[in-house]
Amino acid sequence: QVQLVESGGGQVQTGGSLRLSCGASGDTFSSSAMGWFRQAPGKEREFVAAILASGPNTYYSDSVKGRFTISRDNAKNTVYLQMNSLKPEDTAVYYCAASTIRHANRRLERGYSSWGQGTQVTVSS
Repeated sequence: QVQLVESGGGQVQTGGSLRLSCGASGDTFSSSAMGWFRQAPGKEREFVAAILASGPNTYYSDSVKGRFTISRDNAKNTVYLQMNSLKPEDTAVYYCAASTIRHANRRLERGYSSWGQGTQVTVSS
């Protein structure tokens, strides 16, 4: 399994921006689909965005579409989540996930085999 470490979380005001990074160890990153999930206090973890191993295909939840952008740099073994126009409801712990599972639903947790420890994002009004 790949080891994942998130960074870039913090506290911002409504309308602000943050960029999360997720660094991966090992040699399977370039063949892994990558995803971001988040968990707010008292809520279940939910899908945010995903990017496939090959090609530019990306997927977003309706709640972040148009505001968040997922991207990856295979040379750096890193996936990013650029978050703009942040809202208080975006406050959560954000988790990075990786998957080499073929034909999995990238919007579901079970579609991923490795997870990071999470990074806190707090958006104040």
